[in-house]
Amino acid sequence: MFSKSRINEPGPKAATEADKAKPADTVATKPMTDYSTPVTPKAKPHASVLSSDLTVVGNLKTSGDIQIEGVVEGDVRAHLLTVGETATIKGEIVADDIVVNGRVVGRVRGLKVRLTSTARVEGDIIHKTIAIESGAHFEGSVQRQEDPLNGGKPVALPAS
Repeated sequence: MFSKSRINEPGPKAATEADKAKPADTVATKPMTDYSTPVTPKAKPHASVLSSDLTVVGNLKTSGDIQIEGVVEGDVRAHLLTVGETATIKGEIVADDIVVNGRVVGRVRGLKVRLTSTARVEGDIIHKTIAIESGAHFEGSVQRQEDPLNGGKPVALPAS
């Protein structure tokens, strides 16, 4: 089943009967002669986490993912925003994807908004899709928009 290969030996390789019998679609491997690092795809960075003992006064903005476990007094903008069970956010939150497990006092704007059973939201929710689990507390209005990230302004429909 396994045999010694002459791939790594210097000099030209003579074709053997076994090589001639190989199907045409097999690819011969060549030795790595350069010492460059192999190219690997970049892994997606992990979400930034604000721990439960942290209080932030001011706005947060990232193009990445963020998980908040502490207190934020200000607006938060992110790609994916997870509000932890111990978290409290007092301000507007805007993200493509929002998962609320904790408390939010302020407007929520997101393409996908999910309130889990431990969520406490006091404010309006502007969304494209929403899911509210049984047990979640919500006080405010809910409005569906095609583009909720557009500053909360209604999207103008084209004239017919």
